[in-house]
Amino acid sequence: MKSLSLPQKNCHPVGMTLRMANHSDASCIAAISIEVWVGTYLKQGVSAFFADYALEEFTVQKTRNLMDDPTRFILVSQNEEGIDGFIRVSSSSPAPVNGCSGLEISTFYVQPRHHGKGIGKRLLSAALEHCRETCVKSVWLTTNAENDPAIAFYLAQGFEHVGETNFCIDDKGYLNNVYRLAF
Repeated sequence: MKSLSLPQKNCHPVGMTLRMANHSDASCIAAISIEVWVGTYLKQGVSAFFADYALEEFTVQKTRNLMDDPTRFILVSQNEEGIDGFIRVSSSSPAPVNGCSGLEISTFYVQPRHHGKGIGKRLLSAALEHCRETCVKSVWLTTNAENDPAIAFYLAQGFEHVGETNFCIDDKGYLNNVYRLAF
């Protein structure tokens, strides 16, 4: 496994470390995925349609499969109690709009109770360091067009809005914004 030099900051939360994900993290990553996805996108209640999607999509086995995929880079943030966030970069993702590389920040979740502690900035910074090492000229990501906190975070980190796409579950589409960061 590749050694990773992580950005050091004096203001990071006590006991927080960033490290590469491993198979023993799969259940934690799956649980965080369900927590953040449901909490972020299901504002009016949980229907069977969305519950079934979340429970089928965010499984331990699917998470392990992602870890085993050499085109994926998964980094976790761990505090003294356990994992509080993670970021996944995919190196073979065709962008839904022109002008983007094949390098995507495909998942980036921090537990809501840990927002504002610098965890997201540290995870993103380390992931962007990894992206720069691949010698691509940009990285892209999508987020729900109604996810104002995430949009504000990405814009503050230098990403630019470059288009729109739909996130699809079965035959239903949900508007997502596409953001790109050029290096």
